[in-house]
Amino acid sequence: MPRPLRVAIVGAGPAGIYAADALLKSDVAADPGVSVDLFERMPAPFGLIRYGVAPDHPRIKGIVTALHQVLDKPQVRLFGNVNYGTDLHLDDLRAFYDAVIFSTGAMADRELRIPGVDLDGSYGAADFASWYDGHPDVPRTWPLHAEKVAVLGVGNVALDISRILAKTADELLPTEIPPNVYEGLKANRAKEIHVFGRRGPAQAKFSPMELRELDHSPSIEVIVNPEDIDYDEGSIAERRGNKQTDMVAKTLENWAIRDVGDRPHRIHLHFFESPVEILGEDGKVVGLRTERTELDGTGNVKGTGTYTDWEVDAVYRAVGYLSDKLPKLPWDLESGTVPDEGGRVIEEGGDHLQSVYVTGWIRRGPVGLIGHTKGDANEMVANLLDDFAHERLHTPVSPGPEAVDAFLAERGVRFTTWEGWYKLDAAERALGEPQGRERVKIVEREDMLRESGA
Repeated sequence: MPRPLRVAIVGAGPAGIYAADALLKSDVAADPGVSVDLFERMPAPFGLIRYGVAPDHPRIKGIVTALHQVLDKPQVRLFGNVNYGTDLHLDDLRAFYDAVIFSTGAMADRELRIPGVDLDGSYGAADFASWYDGHPDVPRTWPLHAEKVAVLGVGNVALDISRILAKTADELLPTEIPPNVYEGLKANRAKEIHVFGRRGPAQAKFSPMELRELDHSPSIEVIVNPEDIDYDEGSIAERRGNKQTDMVAKTLENWAIRDVGDRPHRIHLHFFESPVEILGEDGKVVGLRTERTELDGTGNVKGTGTYTDWEVDAVYRAVGYLSDKLPKLPWDLESGTVPDEGGRVIEEGGDHLQSVYVTGWIRRGPVGLIGHTKGDANEMVANLLDDFAHERLHTPVSPGPEAVDAFLAERGVRFTTWEGWYKLDAAERALGEPQGRERVKIVEREDMLRESGA
């Protein structure tokens, strides 16, 4: 009787779990069967949803419910607290599996090449998100002494950063934030947040719902300068061809013409302002210099030579995420992705790295919403199964599931399991129950391992 197809997935965030789901829904799952092991460097699964999505977005975190259904299936195993590149390597995985899928995502900040970026008070948005989301590998405190803050970027991450800075700690207390984050936010002095985009309203990358949510807080006044509402032929074409772009533009237009209210914290959305330098004194941020831009007819912009200095005490760079380079895999330094064709990893010479695949942000860069990774996974899995059908996969020397457990035990790796996640989940819910909260996130890695029964 033929054995099941054995597949390893490195990264247990949405991309990896969607890939597992696609494998389990394929014809191969019925005959000869599929066995999937997910390896995750964090003690808990769910990746960006747990450590990248703002805590006041339970709607997005609700995706976890669907991912749960995949990990609950008996053909799937989770190995948490296992780090690819140190605890195990590509050759190790190839010894146990017919195919290896990498879905490690992107959690680092993309570089912004302007003077002053290294000043004290210049922060990466990804680092800040890791702090308020209780990532176990970042410091427990965050400097929140700035009263005037600049946020660079006009995507959903910029909205998250701005909203967390502008809300009160008590507004965020009902969420899953851990005690250290609540105490840190109580000391937050931010009163004015200025969000800067170098292009116009039609080029903003906000999601309509995320943008509107910015105005729901009783403590946040959202302000848009009427002079920043401008469109050229390219912008008008973009609005006509994209419903979401049009909805974002209409929301911004409505905010630009309304009277400014008296809510205590203000978020100013600025367009046509391109950051050119972070200004400093004595090594600390004291301002931001921008160049005014104007539309060129195509939806792009050009500089006008007019500069403005904005008095701010901190700058948050929300200009995109970047993936970490994976050992033993080819790498595109400019895009920060693994070169591929249809999810098949492509070596420098143009050949497919046999039995090795990528999906999600490590494949196409950090663009699109979480749900968009489903299409990536389906395409990649279709090509993997085509390679399996045509006997293009390599044959592992130790395909038995027990060999993986023995290998990790021999290496002394304290790994968590899917059953362990249920224990950790129960512990976090128990912490929240006395306060009427759904959960309180456990932060320390050692505490997570203990509660998971690693």
